[in-house]
Amino acid sequence: MTDYVAPTKDMNFLLEEVIGLDHICELPGYGEVSPDVIKAVLEEGARFSGDVLDPINQSGDREGVHLAGDVVHSALGFKQAYAKFCESGWVSVANDEQWGGQGLPRVLSGQLSEMWNAACMSFCLCPMLSAGVVHALSRHGTDQQKSTYLPNLVSGRWTGTMQLTEPQAGSDLSGVRTSAVKKGEHYLITGSKIYITWGEHDMTDNIIHLVLARTPDAPPGVKGISLFIVPKFLVNADGSLGERNDVKCVSIEKKLGIHASPTCVMAFGDNGGARGFLVGEENFGLQYMFTMMNFARLEVGIEGLAIADRSYQRAANYAKQRTQGKSLDNPKIGDKVAIIDHPDVRRMLMTMKSQVEAMRALCTLACAHLDHALLNPDKDKKDFHQAMFDLLTPVVKGWCTEQSVEIASIGIQVHGGMGFIEETGAAQYLRDARITPIYEGTTGIQANDLIGRKISYEGGRTINILLKEMASFLTDLNNHTDEKSIASIASEFSQALDSLKESVDWLVTTFPLDKRKAFAGSVSFLKLMGIVSGGWLSAKSALSAHKILSEDKGDEEFLSAKIVTAQYYAEHILPTSHVLKKEIIIGSGSILALANSQF
Repeated sequence: MTDYVAPTKDMNFLLEEVIGLDHICELPGYGEVSPDVIKAVLEEGARFSGDVLDPINQSGDREGVHLAGDVVHSALGFKQAYAKFCESGWVSVANDEQWGGQGLPRVLSGQLSEMWNAACMSFCLCPMLSAGVVHALSRHGTDQQKSTYLPNLVSGRWTGTMQLTEPQAGSDLSGVRTSAVKKGEHYLITGSKIYITWGEHDMTDNIIHLVLARTPDAPPGVKGISLFIVPKFLVNADGSLGERNDVKCVSIEKKLGIHASPTCVMAFGDNGGARGFLVGEENFGLQYMFTMMNFARLEVGIEGLAIADRSYQRAANYAKQRTQGKSLDNPKIGDKVAIIDHPDVRRMLMTMKSQVEAMRALCTLACAHLDHALLNPDKDKKDFHQAMFDLLTPVVKGWCTEQSVEIASIGIQVHGGMGFIEETGAAQYLRDARITPIYEGTTGIQANDLIGRKISYEGGRTINILLKEMASFLTDLNNHTDEKSIASIASEFSQALDSLKESVDWLVTTFPLDKRKAFAGSVSFLKLMGIVSGGWLSAKSALSAHKILSEDKGDEEFLSAKIVTAQYYAEHILPTSHVLKKEIIIGSGSILALANSQF
């Protein structure tokens, strides 16, 4: 057992030396934000994560939640932790000050989200979804809806959910059957939804559901979906809670992981219809919901990063404490050595550490683009950052979550047989991580979105801007190849960047002619883009660390580790880009060759 320690030093380094915190602090509304403020908030977040959330993680996993009547009872300690979370102001960090939020940057809230998810992912899913509801209503709700719901959601007094999936439809939202029939100023909602995270619980006195449903005369498919606010308890004109709405949880799923997060089957309209209130216009619901979904996809990518880092921390601490075998340098010495001295264990830990740091950098970069997309006063720059955020979102969601599963699995391997035993806690990370490549759009859905809407449909415009930025950085990197580690990084990154460029060119050419062939390699391309983007940011970290060290500044142990970690990533992770390029360009034939009957 080891306590969680938030990686605040790496977070601050990324913000100040790699991402460009100064440019974010210059955005309108962030005038009082400074590096000192960021550091202070991160330190407080680290304390909260370690003192309040980490202690309920393993016990919550063992206990789970239970449904009694129509109330879901949370695991022991969760209700108290949520109250402290709200009292400490964490639920409102990045929300608009107009509704009681603190208006702090998304790069900061993203790093806090990593801490909270690493400490207890099951807990964090609740405020994450509430933040998504706030995001959607802030952009698409009426003034009355905003004033009715946002202050209580931003304070944490109420929580929110996103309700899309139905048993017969799965990820295909064109099959949504939940109905909405207009009655006066509201609609009556009837139907059922599945896989609803925190759809019912006892931590707050109201839950605000955002529900996709179809009106009677709606056109077929996704063009006929509308979005409705369906509160658990109706809200009176004076803001007080009224009668219970006709919506309830009828069962909770028994799951592989995230046991302390209730995954609910929800029923609407068993007694005549749940009252729902239209968001925006009829038949534009999916468009509105994507505001929340894209936010959630970024957050799920951060969840993947968080679980990967927590798994790494536990594995590294175990490797330092567990003694087994003799020293390879002095085999005659009788004392056993810590397993971290064994080369293969070091290989596993470096594989975990290097990818976690690359993932953290990519998540932070995406959040920085989001800050600019929301607040940059220059329309051209605002549009540019929005395009970059849109491009990176499926990569953050898909690559970081896929790697979280791999990294958590390696974490078990470092523990050996003890990793397979629940007592050590290592297995929980793999179980919890496994959902992240699935929900909020599977890796395949993210990959198809990436090569379709984000690359091919615009002729590669945005990604080519990103590739030019990477190539420009490679020039800077090559100017410092007198340092052996930097030279190795530059060489490997150059080859990986060529693989990504060739793959982009192939996709842009092939997609209009043979979409099936292009889609066959979409997941390989998503992974390739994640690996190369991570390598680019790792190399930037190494170059920054090298410059600081050359000036005899900074923490030498931390900075030298940055360089070595980036070198490991370049020499062991980046070379897989060549294999992925082959899978993309020449591998579709064998993927598509067999008839259905041959499987």
